Amino acid sequence: MSGPGQRFGSVSAPAALGPPSGGSHQTAGGGTAWAAGHSLRLVCPATVSWLAALVLLGCSATTGAVVAAGSASVALLIWATTRNGPPRLVSWRRAVGSGDRVGGRSRGPVAGTALAALACGAATAAVVAFKVHGVSTGPVVELAARRATVTAEVEIGDDPRVRPQRGGLTRRESVVVEARMVSIETGDGPSGGTPGARSRPSETRPLGPPDSVEPREAIERGESTDASGRILVDVPVVLLASGEGWSMLSPSQRIRVHGRLGTAERGDLTAAVLLVRGPPEVLSGPSAVQRAAGALRSGLREASDVLPQGARGLLPGLVVGDVSRLDEEIKENFTAAGLSHLTAVSGANLAFIAGAALVFARLVGLPLPARAILAVVAMGGFAVVARPSPSVVRALAMGVVAALAMGTGRSRDGVTALSATVLGLILFNPGLARQYGFALSVFATGGILVLAPRWRDRMASRMPRWAAEAIAVPAAAQVAVTPLLVLMSGQLGLVAIPANLLAGPAVAPATLLGFGAAIVAPLSMTVAQVLVRPAGLAAGWIIVVAERAAALPAATIGWPGGVPGLALLAVAVVLVWVVLRRRIRRYVVAVLLAGALVAALVIGPVTSPWPPPGWLLVACDVGQGDGMVLSTGPGSAVVIDTGPKPGDANRCLHDLGISRVPLLVLSHPHLDHVGGLAGVLRGRTVGAAVVSPGRVPQSESARVSVELRARRIPEWVVPPGGRWRFGGTEITVVSPEPDTPKMGSAEGAIANNASVVLLVRWSDERGTLIGSALLAGDLETAAQAGLWRRGVPEVDVLKVPHHGSSRQDPAFLSATRARAALISVGAGNDYGHPSPLTMARLHLLGMRTYRTDLSGDVAVIERAGRLAVVPRGK
Repeated sequence: MSGPGQRFGSVSAPAALGPPSGGSHQTAGGGTAWAAGHSLRLVCPATVSWLAALVLLGCSATTGAVVAAGSASVALLIWATTRNGPPRLVSWRRAVGSGDRVGGRSRGPVAGTALAALACGAATAAVVAFKVHGVSTGPVVELAARRATVTAEVEIGDDPRVRPQRGGLTRRESVVVEARMVSIETGDGPSGGTPGARSRPSETRPLGPPDSVEPREAIERGESTDASGRILVDVPVVLLASGEGWSMLSPSQRIRVHGRLGTAERGDLTAAVLLVRGPPEVLSGPSAVQRAAGALRSGLREASDVLPQGARGLLPGLVVGDVSRLDEEIKENFTAAGLSHLTAVSGANLAFIAGAALVFARLVGLPLPARAILAVVAMGGFAVVARPSPSVVRALAMGVVAALAMGTGRSRDGVTALSATVLGLILFNPGLARQYGFALSVFATGGILVLAPRWRDRMASRMPRWAAEAIAVPAAAQVAVTPLLVLMSGQLGLVAIPANLLAGPAVAPATLLGFGAAIVAPLSMTVAQVLVRPAGLAAGWIIVVAERAAALPAATIGWPGGVPGLALLAVAVVLVWVVLRRRIRRYVVAVLLAGALVAALVIGPVTSPWPPPGWLLVACDVGQGDGMVLSTGPGSAVVIDTGPKPGDANRCLHDLGISRVPLLVLSHPHLDHVGGLAGVLRGRTVGAAVVSPGRVPQSESARVSVELRARRIPEWVVPPGGRWRFGGTEITVVSPEPDTPKMGSAEGAIANNASVVLLVRWSDERGTLIGSALLAGDLETAAQAGLWRRGVPEVDVLKVPHHGSSRQDPAFLSATRARAALISVGAGNDYGHPSPLTMARLHLLGMRTYRTDLSGDVAVIERAGRLAVVPRGK
């Protein structure tokens, strides 16, 4: 969930809060004009345009054209009747337009506003109809309907976006690329011919639509072709791809791709979705502007290498939105703390750059118009560094409007500037109407313009004005976007406002110093690194704020999503308003909230400490994966598997206070067991790593080996009988044998059956056995049966193999005679784990089950000479 704070996705508020310059003014007729201050003359047309685009994007082009014609007709009728109509209508028009009294009541310029709204609605409907027609007709759409395999040339429109991976056995980088398709040809593809070769017409054509479009047919249908017979098109498409070579592409590059077309989602201004097979074939480099942007961004990354790991990845994100090196855990913390908007290029970046330019212009004595020009130039330069992608261009549009308003002496009319920007952007790109990022930006900026000044003025009587403004801005922005966040994610962020308040002061210096470093880096890397160091301190502070905020209890709370959640939120707001109307009630609520905060932060950790005293083993809640920790002394532990994400692994070890890992055991190289390796290694010393003798899958096994070698951590394969003792804890390898034949028909099953299985025994100071546990990795039925035939040790605690899947051997489970069963599993996983059949078997065997998806971290502790299980709770 992203909280807006003082920085947004596309647009930004004017730098200063305050009433419009000049206040409201009187017209010749004595009425108050709406044009001054928070003018509604543009708010209504902008709102009508937004709503028209939002609705009509899901309709046909014909519907849009009809709405456009109807709205234009009504607008012309109003205009004609109020201009040249009967005397009574003319008198009414004049009264309405001038503010004169009609029937004893003063009227505002209602007719003018209605006329503008209808005209803008008609223009938007016409633009939408034109755009929808362009993406719903033509050869690309027809081929997509048949899911044809094609070879196409496309021009990259925006930076490739890496899609978060959900599940899977190995790490796969999949990307989403927005592009424009410029030519297309059908072919048999890699399996049946050379990619790009046109399909040849068969002698006998089947009934129904053809699977390919031949040049002659294209010409007959009025479609353009080039000399090689390719069909020339110009339509927006979305590429879904995976593999190497995609993340390095830049906007404006032209590439050739091969894949299967699919239909686009209704309402998107996209002609088709192309599921790409294989890597891209680069046909041309980026444009001069994009090359300059790439060089400057690369210079900033190189200069940031002198910073600590976290700041090294965050600073480019703060400055130009480059999150290619941002740590996954930091991303998760930023999301939980409502700070993820800081790594998106927004109007706030432009506001910082323009503000610095204006300060310089004022110091050298430039006049107001020259200051505005300098601000525009500075923002344009920043747009080059940030790479002129659509989001940057949208932010630049708002900045230019604000600069023009300043240059003409109307810099305070923020709502008018915001409305003009929204109207212009919707007319230019109606697809923005359905983008949550755009809506969040507009709502946040509107909240700052409308709510923040009032809240600041009320708080200024109780605190310094600067402090009141620092609190009012993020609070107003967060309140304004909360309804959208509920619609998007079904969550409410309780720490977003204080987190933005604490992080806000560090954003501006980090942005300005980082931007300066990017500009200087091509000339002098030494100077750039000097500028980067203080910027790194600011970035480090933001990281600390995000980490602390994300770690707070109930940083985000669940809330119903969609329209029901929005309705419930409205009811809650009304109830809060009723309760807080009286001062005494506000004091009571403040006391109750303070008490709840003390209970959560002070009393809770004292009464329910984590880890519990005497803990021996913890099954970490790492989602759909395994992550186990064996205590070997204060601050020291053996780690068995790391889960799929570094953030979850690091969080668990941090909560346990682990700084040393004398032994790391990676049961087998599947992503859900080794994906969090970087989180274990972060800030900790690791003595050695034990890995499975089965190097399947090879790609993930090789990645693990490279990461271990980079940290100079020895990598061991230990046969059964290998043993370590750490105080009263003894760990023994049970399986597999290094020369055991592969078991399983698929690669996944082969890797699972080669899992390292450990037997753990705990003894007291006198050597008396306290209890034992069997950590069985992801063994499936074949390997479990083999282990049962060789003899399964009886234990008190069983880590159920393979997340409780249905592939369990009943004899193996029974032979363990365990009293407690730990199941490491992710909530709502796609695999159906744990299996109901397995849960029933465990229950019949008398085992009490503990699941990390329901109980969070689960600890095995020593209590009165016996083992006990303590769930942490979600």
